[in-house]
Amino acid sequence: MSEIFSLGRERDAALEAAAKAIGQGEIVVFPTDTVYGVGGDAFNQFSTERIFAAKRRPRSMPLPVLVAWPRQAWALCSEVPAAAADLAAAFWPGALTLILPQSEDLSLDLGEANGRIAVRMPAHDDLVELISIVGPLAATSANTSGSPTPSTIDEIRAQLGGAVAVYLDGGRAGADVPSTIIDVTGWRAKIVREGVISKAEVDAALGRG
Repeated sequence: MSEIFSLGRERDAALEAAAKAIGQGEIVVFPTDTVYGVGGDAFNQFSTERIFAAKRRPRSMPLPVLVAWPRQAWALCSEVPAAAADLAAAFWPGALTLILPQSEDLSLDLGEANGRIAVRMPAHDDLVELISIVGPLAATSANTSGSPTPSTIDEIRAQLGGAVAVYLDGGRAGADVPSTIIDVTGWRAKIVREGVISKAEVDAALGRG
């Protein structure tokens, strides 16, 4: 049976329960600086399989990874292009997801990622603390694939139900716009999805006129 915790009233117990569940290969719903997310241990295949199953998400849509600090992200990559470092310096922590070449030394089952990995450092203190405890989280929006992303825990539970071990209630989501996704694996950084961060802001950070 799922557990629900209020981050406002019982923060320590909430983070402890979430960390315990993640350590056991379960998945957790949590607030972020954009929409609510659902995630689990990025290095645990059972966790990532649970995310795909709960969301009814095809493996052709690989899972992004949330990190607590930039070094944690770079450790997942085979190289860090200059554009990635510039964008992270400008927008992390924040609503920017970077697609980078994944390190060949890592065994991650994030879906059909084709040697790439999407990483983000969220601007949410509770979530960053959780990640600092359990390590990188495979995570995506807390909804079934193709459905609108709910803004409250009750709405999310109606979609994901008992597939989630722990729900962390941070109140109504403050934003309904997702992160901006930029692919930096090619010779030129390419916006895959324009979200909270605009193309103009990206161009300015990269020195593009």
